[in-house]
Amino acid sequence: MRPAGFGAEPAGERLARVERSPQFRDGAFRNERTAATGSPRSTVPLLRDLLRRADRVRRKPAGRMPVAPTTAADLERPPASGLRLTWAGHAGVVVDIDGHRLLFDPVWGERCSPVSFAGPKRLHPAPLPLDSLGRVDAVVISHDHYDHLDMPTVKALLARDTVFAVPLGVGAHLEFWGVPSERIVELDWWESATVGGLTLTATPGQHFCGRGLRNQGRTLWASWAVTGPDHRVFHSGDTGYFPGFAEIGSRLGPFDATMMQIGAYSTEYWPDIHMTPEEGIQAHVDLSGGTPRGVFLPIHWGTFTLSLHPWDEPVERTVAEARQRGVTVALPRPGESFEPAVRVPTENWWQEIAVRPAGGGRPAGSSLNARPAGG
Repeated sequence: MRPAGFGAEPAGERLARVERSPQFRDGAFRNERTAATGSPRSTVPLLRDLLRRADRVRRKPAGRMPVAPTTAADLERPPASGLRLTWAGHAGVVVDIDGHRLLFDPVWGERCSPVSFAGPKRLHPAPLPLDSLGRVDAVVISHDHYDHLDMPTVKALLARDTVFAVPLGVGAHLEFWGVPSERIVELDWWESATVGGLTLTATPGQHFCGRGLRNQGRTLWASWAVTGPDHRVFHSGDTGYFPGFAEIGSRLGPFDATMMQIGAYSTEYWPDIHMTPEEGIQAHVDLSGGTPRGVFLPIHWGTFTLSLHPWDEPVERTVAEARQRGVTVALPRPGESFEPAVRVPTENWWQEIAVRPAGGGRPAGSSLNARPAGG
């Protein structure tokens, strides 16, 4: 029997809407600037390299990942500035904005996999119990890959009266897992939905989708722009760097904070569908009209081992590039909250748990002079 974690494919009117999308061409969703659906290059050489390089690359921390002791009481207090971000690990972020609470790409499961006994396992426990989140006005999903759309987490959220905002086709998975159709909002790129006083807009990205070999390209991927009465934020989801960031910023910015994918990149195997840290910083600048304004929150690193690079390389490179470009980068521990207008965490905490070379010294690849802008 096919595991429920694979989800379901779009059918009926949902499929008809998928097929009407300008992004759906020749039987699949496709990126604007590439002919393909964006899926990685050959899987067999990638798996071989993952096995061969495991003993040569620091793909896991040497020590225990620190988790911030944020409590339900901490989250219950409204942010004084009106905007608070809480990094839940990987691409998950709790965003309190203008009196509303959004939950982006929540993955509370132990593995990002369709099954519970195999697949990439967490490097740290979920930093916040789901019960501690209180009211959640909307769960916002960027795409249906397992490290962004997690069946156990979705099922744990079923009892809440919350809206699920997702790209086209992704609602099929949610309905299959028990989410009522009236609580699912599916959007194409540049379409918007209103949640309370917020406007949620699905914006373009450069990636791919699918939870199995048979359904690649049947669901859309998206980044998200959120506009409130007083604040605006952007969540990149997974994406390669592309010129569309400038247009998003022009139409929906400027943003007080961007949550940008910096990890699980590979210039060898998937150069077009995940950004490098330097590209993430450039995307932030593009979104800001060519300026370094706003706070940059690095996401998509430190929770799952999903690529060939050292586990801490994404954040080290991000810090170095941010310093060069004058970008303010926030460096919270998993579970840590901060208000961009009040305090930005700047401690290089990961360096204390990185693998150290024989004889002591700093971890290989660490930047002796790297400090976040503004720190």
